[in-house]
Amino acid sequence: MKKLVASRMERCIGCHACSMACSMHVYRSLSWLSAGIRIRSTGGLSTGFEASHCMACMEAPCSSACPTGALEKRKGGGVRVKRDLCIGCGDCAPACPINAIYLDHDSRPYICIHCGRCVDYCPHDCLELVEVK
Repeated sequence: MKKLVASRMERCIGCHACSMACSMHVYRSLSWLSAGIRIRSTGGLSTGFEASHCMACMEAPCSSACPTGALEKRKGGGVRVKRDLCIGCGDCAPACPINAIYLDHDSRPYICIHCGRCVDYCPHDCLELVEVK
């Protein structure tokens, strides 16, 4: 079981390459609004960024809040998104304790699925996919 970790964010320059890679490769879109990882400034213009993404909760409260089972708990934490089951109710987003679920205009969720596609696109090696036991 692997998990995405933003272990070296002090290197981040806020280029959003990870968000765009997630959007393109995972969600088949090219928009910062359709990505499972978001980069936010903590106050600086060229330094001081944080990655906001699913932390792979073991209990996954977002999954428990989903009335249709569209967010299926993943072994080792986090969720898998079953888009065909999602009715766009948006109940998952407020259930997330770290606000890592992003809803589009139809209230469809964008969540980090810990696939690691973003890792290779980070030019400063801020992200890594680690094995979780």
